Amino acid sequence: PDDKQVVLGLVSTKSPALETPEELTARIDDAARFFARDQLGLSTQCGFASIAAGNPITEADEERKLRLVADTAHAVWG
Repeated sequence: PDDKQVVLGLVSTKSPALETPEELTARIDDAARFFARDQLGLSTQCGFASIAAGNPITEADEERKLRLVADTAHAVWG
Protein backbone atom coordinates (compact mmCIF):
# COMPACT_ATOMS: atom_id res chain seq x y z
CA PRO A 1 0.00 0.00 0.00
CA ASP A 2 1.11 3.54 -0.77
CA ASP A 3 0.65 4.69 2.83
CA LYS A 4 3.08 2.15 4.34
CA GLN A 5 6.82 2.30 5.05
CA VAL A 6 9.27 -0.59 5.11
CA VAL A 7 12.29 -0.21 7.37
CA LEU A 8 15.22 -2.39 6.36
CA GLY A 9 17.23 -3.55 9.39
CA LEU A 10 20.48 -4.07 7.53
CA VAL A 11 23.11 -3.03 10.08
CA SER A 12 24.02 -5.60 12.73
CA THR A 13 24.09 -4.58 16.39
CA LYS A 14 25.67 -7.87 17.44
CA SER A 15 29.09 -7.52 15.83
CA PRO A 16 31.60 -4.67 15.64
CA ALA A 17 32.23 -5.47 11.96
CA LEU A 18 31.07 -2.50 9.91
CA GLU A 19 28.97 -3.06 6.84
CA THR A 20 29.99 -1.06 3.77
CA PRO A 21 27.87 1.69 2.26
CA GLU A 22 28.03 -0.21 -1.04
CA GLU A 23 26.61 -3.35 0.60
CA LEU A 24 23.77 -1.40 2.15
CA THR A 25 23.00 0.49 -1.05
CA ALA A 26 22.89 -2.76 -3.01
CA ARG A 27 20.46 -4.27 -0.51
CA ILE A 28 18.29 -1.14 -0.64
CA ASP A 29 18.35 -1.38 -4.44
CA ASP A 30 17.21 -5.01 -4.17
CA ALA A 31 14.33 -4.04 -1.88
CA ALA A 32 13.36 -1.22 -4.25
CA ARG A 33 12.53 -3.85 -6.85
CA PHE A 34 9.54 -4.80 -4.67
CA PHE A 35 8.65 -1.56 -2.88
CA ALA A 36 8.92 2.09 -3.91
CA ARG A 37 12.28 3.53 -2.83
CA ASP A 38 10.63 6.56 -1.19
CA GLN A 39 8.71 4.17 1.07
CA LEU A 40 11.86 2.43 2.28
CA GLY A 41 13.98 3.29 5.30
CA LEU A 42 17.25 2.07 6.79
CA SER A 43 17.90 1.01 10.37
CA THR A 44 19.94 -1.27 12.57
CA GLN A 45 18.62 -4.82 12.97
CA CYS A 46 17.61 -4.08 16.55
CA GLY A 47 18.73 -1.88 19.43
CA PHE A 48 22.10 -1.98 21.15
CA ALA A 49 20.70 -2.94 24.57
CA SER A 50 21.69 -6.58 24.20
CA ILE A 51 25.38 -5.67 24.59
CA ALA A 52 24.92 -6.18 28.35
CA ALA A 53 24.52 -9.89 27.61
CA GLY A 54 27.99 -10.09 26.11
CA ASN A 55 27.97 -8.93 22.48
CA PRO A 56 31.48 -7.68 21.70
CA ILE A 57 30.52 -4.17 20.63
CA THR A 58 31.74 -0.93 22.16
CA GLU A 59 30.14 2.48 22.39
CA ALA A 60 32.52 3.65 19.65
CA ASP A 61 31.35 0.72 17.45
CA GLU A 62 27.74 1.76 18.08
CA GLU A 63 28.51 5.32 17.05
CA ARG A 64 30.21 4.17 13.83
CA LYS A 65 27.23 1.99 12.96
CA LEU A 66 24.70 4.75 13.61
CA ARG A 67 26.79 7.18 11.54
CA LEU A 68 26.86 4.58 8.74
CA VAL A 69 23.05 4.34 8.83
CA ALA A 70 22.70 8.13 8.68
CA ASP A 71 25.35 8.64 5.98
CA THR A 72 23.94 5.86 3.80
CA ALA A 73 20.38 7.15 4.19
CA HIS A 74 21.51 10.65 3.16
CA ALA A 75 23.33 9.24 0.14
CA VAL A 76 20.35 7.12 -0.96
CA TRP A 77 17.45 9.46 -0.17
CA GLY A 78 19.10 12.88 0.02
